[in-house]
Amino acid sequence: MANSKRDLFLKRRLRVRNKLRKVNAGRVRLSVHRSNKNISAQLIDDVNGVTLASASTLEKDLGVVGKNNIKAATKVGTAIAERGKKVGVKEVYLDRGGYLFHGKVKALADAVRESGLKI
Repeated sequence: MANSKRDLFLKRRLRVRNKLRKVNAGRVRLSVHRSNKNISAQLIDDVNGVTLASASTLEKDLGVVGKNNIKAATKVGTAIAERGKKVGVKEVYLDRGGYLFHGKVKALADAVRESGLKI
């Protein structure tokens, strides 16, 4: 039985997210979403079901509107870390979804670490 790429992606995303929830109970989740044109990140408090902060390449003040490259991912990572610190977040766990941890996702995570949040 052949699975589509989308089905495999969704299975991988759920597998990653469920494993992380078991290990990192009580911490804020840094959720990353990547499309062909943009990249975005959210800090989500799963206990209360609230998004604490978000950053995306769709925001004009970041200066990378409509770009999806490593430079843009680094700017988004820096912005989400600064916004997270403003709301009092010190520790997060990275929910990469179904995306592999390399390239843009890795650049975003490294920028978050360099900006002061602990992953």
